[in-house]
Amino acid sequence: MDSISISVQLGALIGLLAMSAIFSMSETAMMAANRFRLRHMAQNGHRGAAKALALLEHTDKMLGVILLGNNLVNAAAATLVSVIAMHLFGEEKWALGASTLVITFAILVFSEITPKIVGASYADRLALIMAYFLTPLLRICYPVVWFVNLFAAAILRTLGLSMKPSAESARLSPEELRSLVLESSHVVPKKHQSILNSLFDLNNITVEDMMTPRGSIEILDIEQEWEAVHQQLLTSHHSRLPVCRGSLDQLLGILPVRRVLAGISSSDFNEASLLEQVQQAYYIPAGTAVFSQLSFFQENRQRIGFVVDEYGEILGLLTLEDIIEEIVGDFTTSGPSPDHELTWSEEGSVVVEGSRLLRDLNRMLDLDFPLAGPKTLNGLILEHFQDIPEADVSLKLNDIAVEILQTRNRSVVTARIYRPALIEDSVSLYKAPPT
Repeated sequence: MDSISISVQLGALIGLLAMSAIFSMSETAMMAANRFRLRHMAQNGHRGAAKALALLEHTDKMLGVILLGNNLVNAAAATLVSVIAMHLFGEEKWALGASTLVITFAILVFSEITPKIVGASYADRLALIMAYFLTPLLRICYPVVWFVNLFAAAILRTLGLSMKPSAESARLSPEELRSLVLESSHVVPKKHQSILNSLFDLNNITVEDMMTPRGSIEILDIEQEWEAVHQQLLTSHHSRLPVCRGSLDQLLGILPVRRVLAGISSSDFNEASLLEQVQQAYYIPAGTAVFSQLSFFQENRQRIGFVVDEYGEILGLLTLEDIIEEIVGDFTTSGPSPDHELTWSEEGSVVVEGSRLLRDLNRMLDLDFPLAGPKTLNGLILEHFQDIPEADVSLKLNDIAVEILQTRNRSVVTARIYRPALIEDSVSLYKAPPT
């Protein structure tokens, strides 16, 4: 009978350790489960996900029933070990001490560490299963859990804390949502991931960062020879041209080129008939967020606008296509222009136009040009020298070696950029900027 009694007691002890393991595993799995995934599954009719979300909405009650069961089981296991030790060895003090160490080790390994590792590793799967176990248990033990939580709530109020998390804690910030997108590469295709990442940037960049600088805008000057106007209309690769007298300071509007191509060969085609097709220009304040401008384009049914500063001076040109290409990537070109994509040569350098946007250079060549001031490489060089640059002069811009190759009309036409890793090997190229 004694042997049977010991066997029953050992079986009960193993059962208690297993129950403790279940409680520990359920606690970790429920807290580590992806709530967004559970919400998605619940919206699709998954009952286990709905039960898990209901439990997570009342974390205090869920943890109360888990810890209540876990502590009761652990206390019962410790008591049972003491009974077994006394049954085997009598009331020897060393036996009681040894039994305490044994049950501590057993609970730590078999009922705490191992189950919690399993719960954290398979949280999303286990949460769906544990929800069916915890929901009825909470209903049975609710009076006890409610009574215990009264004391917990009193302590939290004393410390100035709230038992319910704020609504803000459940929301993701834009930076956190961006990280979530970047970490979901195994689910979201790379192209889609790139588009989503570009959408996050639209609120952080302004129209000045994306506009075509004023010096790079092709204009239709109607004060030039009429034959030159004809030729420009026939050979232009743009669907819309800014029409002005002399310069952009006397802008008349935007001309949809296709509207005049049909009658351009007619003898009746003159300046008056051309100006009849000119549409009113649309202006964009500098500093407008690109995402906001996308909405403004939609609301005003516009596709092109001129970026102006606080004094009304035109700084550049922005089109709807520019914003779309910023989101989805380059998909069209406006004419025969230098290659959009830049790559390093085998020597570790690349020749670029001075009108290149610094944002494009940073993105294509993985550089770190400052973006707070000038928007183009030419503007950054002019700001550095504070004078008209000369060809065959090299300089450092934010620890990036740049060699000026060609200048024209007080601006840099082309320059060679050296890969930052090669800067130390190319020190002999540098010349001090003029003072």
